[in-house]
Amino acid sequence: MPTAPLFAAILIAVCGSFIAMQAPINAALGRSIDSTLAAATISFGVGFFILLALSIVHGDGPALARAPFVPKFLLIGGALGAVYVWSALWAVPILGVLTTTTVLILGQMIAALLIDHFGFFGLTPRDVSLQRVLAAMLVAAGAVLSRY
Repeated sequence: MPTAPLFAAILIAVCGSFIAMQAPINAALGRSIDSTLAAATISFGVGFFILLALSIVHGDGPALARAPFVPKFLLIGGALGAVYVWSALWAVPILGVLTTTTVLILGQMIAALLIDHFGFFGLTPRDVSLQRVLAAMLVAAGAVLSRY
């Protein structure tokens, strides 16, 4: 897979649109079955089977067998994703897709600033610059404007 920054930016922007679509689709699923928690479970289950099939087809199936031997805290990613999927499908009917997505991005940016600053998870620390803080503040302003 190409590693050029432009390709990475385009790919993640497309996937960002998937996140915007995922929440209302999952919210509709929740309304259809009358349970947001069950809808999140179904969504994660479908995703699990797709990723399992892709891992096997791609030849990464044996790597799955190494999961029991990794540090246990590394497995929290799945739990974080599950909480995200449920909270997004729950919030969309209350906040709307735009505000939900904007607040989601704001939360990501605040966490990203802290992760970058402290170099969590083995990353190289990066300074929290005024420019980066202003970027997060502009998203916060966008969240307020999208709602009020």
